[in-house]
Amino acid sequence: MSSFVPIYPAKSLTIQARGLPQHLLIWGDLGRISAQEPLLLLVHGWMDVAASFQFMVDALRQQPGWTERPIAALDWRGFGQTPGPTGADCYYFPDYLGDLDAVVHALSPDHPIDLLGHSMGGNVVTMYAGARPSKIRRLVNLEGFGMPATSPDEAPDRYTRWLDELRTPMQLKSYDSLEGVAGRLRANNPRIRPDRALWLAQHWAREEGGRWVINADPAHKRVNPLLYRVEEVKALWARITCPVLVIEGLQTEYFALFGGRYTREEFLTRAEVMADWRLEGLDDAGHMLHHDQPEALAIHLAAHFTRPQTAVA
Repeated sequence: MSSFVPIYPAKSLTIQARGLPQHLLIWGDLGRISAQEPLLLLVHGWMDVAASFQFMVDALRQQPGWTERPIAALDWRGFGQTPGPTGADCYYFPDYLGDLDAVVHALSPDHPIDLLGHSMGGNVVTMYAGARPSKIRRLVNLEGFGMPATSPDEAPDRYTRWLDELRTPMQLKSYDSLEGVAGRLRANNPRIRPDRALWLAQHWAREEGGRWVINADPAHKRVNPLLYRVEEVKALWARITCPVLVIEGLQTEYFALFGGRYTREEFLTRAEVMADWRLEGLDDAGHMLHHDQPEALAIHLAAHFTRPQTAVA
């Protein structure tokens, strides 16, 4: 099998923020960041890494006006090459927002940015755009649809489960070869091309003691003791002032994960609080739409980042 070779390879950059060495991949010259050429910052989903966006960046670079635009992708804490806090027993959404805020201010202190997040990252960026509306020029949410609503009476059992899991060491499966890691990626998403899966595997895992170990803190597997509070999320979404593009894979199985407890129709109702948003779909794409259809995705992104903004009352 021929190996995937990036058309536009990224450079590695690490900055200190919130007590952690936050790792980023950089395409282009950050010194070019301006009001005319804002930074595009990409953030990945749960159990993923910044390198996951390479295929999409290659396609976006070939869109008019994108040859040299500065682009960065962040490894969230505890994923990829950003370590988790020492002794972390689970991870909290406020920390993701805090890390994102620190990185945004470090990379583009003087100019609003374009921001894109996938899945968990899509949820984070949409909340962040409500908390820091002046920092975001355009927003893209790739399948960051949120979670089922919860009620306070669920809290006792959630805390009990969390306490029980704190007593249980968490582990991630290791693999005997890089091809084994690529096979895991293809099992997760059969639509990803084999050459892309093999290339991504070397970023998704590292060799350690003769085995290939996933670049993720096993503590990510523990349940979060805090409930997902829909009304708080909607209050943040309602404060967003920039244009928002939500993109779904038309063959996604995202909502099927919840067994009827959360539906696409419910998401559409929640999204009505955003003043300027629209939903677009990509055919022959599932949840990992930036792997499945990066070229089609790039066309949607380029159009969104240049479209006029609707006045927000």
